[in-house]
Amino acid sequence: MGNASVLEERKDFILHKQDGCSGNGMRCDANSVSGAVSQRACVYCGARVVLNPITDAFHIVHGPIGCASYTWDIRGSLSSGEDLYRNSFSTDLREPDIIFGGEKRLTAAIEEIAVKYHPKLIFVYATCIVGVIGDDVDAVCKMMSEKYHMRVIPVKSPGFSGNKSVGYKMACNAIMELIKGQTPEKRKGVNILGDFNLAGEMWIIKDYLKKIGIPVISRFTGDSNYENLLEAPKATLNVVQCAGSSTYLANRMEEEMGIPYIKVSFFGIEDTTSSLIRIAEALQDEQARQKAIEFTSAEAEKLQPLIEKYKRNLKGKRAAIYVGGGFKAISLIRQFDSLGMETVVVGTQTGKKDDYDVIESLVGKDTVILDDANPAELEKFMKERKADILVGGVKERPLAYKLGIAFCDHNHERKHPLSGFVGMINFVKEINGSINNPVWKYMEGSL
Repeated sequence: MGNASVLEERKDFILHKQDGCSGNGMRCDANSVSGAVSQRACVYCGARVVLNPITDAFHIVHGPIGCASYTWDIRGSLSSGEDLYRNSFSTDLREPDIIFGGEKRLTAAIEEIAVKYHPKLIFVYATCIVGVIGDDVDAVCKMMSEKYHMRVIPVKSPGFSGNKSVGYKMACNAIMELIKGQTPEKRKGVNILGDFNLAGEMWIIKDYLKKIGIPVISRFTGDSNYENLLEAPKATLNVVQCAGSSTYLANRMEEEMGIPYIKVSFFGIEDTTSSLIRIAEALQDEQARQKAIEFTSAEAEKLQPLIEKYKRNLKGKRAAIYVGGGFKAISLIRQFDSLGMETVVVGTQTGKKDDYDVIESLVGKDTVILDDANPAELEKFMKERKADILVGGVKERPLAYKLGIAFCDHNHERKHPLSGFVGMINFVKEINGSINNPVWKYMEGSL
């Protein structure tokens, strides 16, 4: 199994697991290789997906109208209140603005929203063209904040200035700009970072924490709002669900607000159980810890008959994983292992070295590990390793189907929860339904 068909510049981003762990790691957290047709998105995309679920925020895209198309349903984030977050506003920059500057258009856009909607919070995204022409977005936002007594926060996100991970940092910087400078009284409770309430998953996690007696102070950013975010500095612990998008924010909050954090995952029985117990332990709450043990044991016992039922159909099947963050990939490997399945290809868009070290320790010999893969690489290694199913996002779905490989959508556009114990039920049923769908027998020999 060689790398002959892989771009020379990409070879350092690909690791073939051998006996034991190499200890050498692999290259990651770098800009995409030119010409590789990367699946990784731009800086603006990274910033937008983090901030978009804030339910009462207004989003002004300072740039051409095309950038504003990235809106409405870019995440399956649900709201228990406002739905303003689903809308986009654009300054619609055109050729004269590129020549003479777009600050007047931005000022007019903010004033129109201020007068018509009286918002509490506006985010202004500086896109690629603004990074080129050099509009002073900071100055405009400051002037409008003072004039209309509202928070107008710039998000420096020209797409060419890095990759999706940089966009995450820009969003986290904008959040810090919103919540810093307060000296509230601390109270027992946690902030949940990096959960965007996809298909109501934030509500599932909050319910679990409520059952074991742990309050949730603030959410970043699923089903959150302006007032809720301002409560965040009161928390005694940050719980980081999506490490790729929110570890940077957790580090800043620890340094500047004294709030420690732990990384967790609520995908799968093993990780959900471990996370609830670890949260209670981090808060030094023995009563909550005992409740977590009792609750998770009871839930896991309920699921066991279903797991065993579907395990008979899935044992020995081979899975390929290509998702956004490293923590999600790690959870998926464990979920497949619990079903008797082998992970033969695994990659992420924004994984870090520590993530890949853990991934390498979990997978078997000859597993291919990829950072920032492109469709050609995914096709090559899925065929070589004879994958039966690919877990990924909507961009990977057509690739899997064209190869006659089953598919499971684990991306942020989905409409069904995959977190917690209820999520495990949905996941197992979807994996079984996709792999064992009778349609595949009609494709045998036609590829």
